[in-house]
Amino acid sequence: MKKFAKMSLVAAVAVAGLSTVSSAKPLAEAIKDVDVSGTVVYRYNDYNDDIDGGLGSRTSNNYKIGLTAKAKVNEDVTAVTRFLVAGADGGFAGLDTQNGSDANVDVELSNVYFSYTGLANTTVNVGKQGLTTPWTVAVDSDGNEQTGTGILALSNVGPVTLAAAYFNQTNLNTSGQGTALFDGSENLITVAAMGNIGPVALDAWYLDAEDLFDTFTVGANAKFDLDAVNLGVDARYTSLDLDNVDADNVLYKIKLTAKAGIFDATVGYAGTDEEGGLVALDNDSKTAYQTWNMNPNGKADADFYNVSLGVQALPSLHISANLSDMDYANDMEEQEIYAQVVYKMSKNFKTYVRYGTYEKENSTGKTIDDLRGRLQVQYSF
Repeated sequence: MKKFAKMSLVAAVAVAGLSTVSSAKPLAEAIKDVDVSGTVVYRYNDYNDDIDGGLGSRTSNNYKIGLTAKAKVNEDVTAVTRFLVAGADGGFAGLDTQNGSDANVDVELSNVYFSYTGLANTTVNVGKQGLTTPWTVAVDSDGNEQTGTGILALSNVGPVTLAAAYFNQTNLNTSGQGTALFDGSENLITVAAMGNIGPVALDAWYLDAEDLFDTFTVGANAKFDLDAVNLGVDARYTSLDLDNVDADNVLYKIKLTAKAGIFDATVGYAGTDEEGGLVALDNDSKTAYQTWNMNPNGKADADFYNVSLGVQALPSLHISANLSDMDYANDMEEQEIYAQVVYKMSKNFKTYVRYGTYEKENSTGKTIDDLRGRLQVQYSF
């Protein structure tokens, strides 16, 4: 978080698009103990389906602004608000360039909660906040976000961090991959333990959604510096049981990364149970495995493979080639191949370009045969 020396909380809200009245306080006093951070993202998508009767050509402009302000109330309490200029699910506001006109985008209050740190080694958040779990995404600069109203507590006990949370309502009926399951009023309860053993970070979580499902996940993440080569391992197993359906939803994954000099590589695999693979409430969450167009979440009996090879051509320029392939139930197959160029002009400003193909087919032939391109620009502050 960065403290803006020339921006008060009132001014920050104004930047998000809200009208405000002038503050009677001197500027220096108004900005005292206020931290403001956020992102501004523009994305252009251009998709073209080559199959007759398919989706055809689709182009869109997409926008998302996220602004978070933290104001220190006293020594133990901080007030936190987050405003989004975004879509209804907290993701991009998309404007179809072929069938629609330019339009304004609404501003929404996404978070408003109080964070209490008066107990030793403990943080307690109370109010409307992001759902910080492995199944959900609490904050995302260029994707949808899951929120809920309730209480979250984190406490460090020696080398272990314990977490517990209760939410009496969420936006899971409108945001994420589990929208068909929720009406938003369900209670959510989650508990977790996290810690480190040497270079390995471990975590274990359990979550219960009232009258819907219960789920658990365990994960391990490790990084090794071998002088000439840096290696990374990320592994996770997740199981989700629906209350009214006799089927086991399981997803297991492992991702290996390596970096040597200017070269880097990623090799990943994910598999799901033949009975079901729905284990994540957002495809970008830790319990899923998201590439550009593909994810095994929600697909039964899946075998998903991902390979990426990259080179840091310049300190500010990274180029990569990416391949993903997946087979799953009912003779379905998906494949994507794309190149990506990332240009980081400065620490807080970057852009990337992607271009490639995405195919989806079943036993009778292709159902999607897309040539896809994307441009994204992001400013962080």
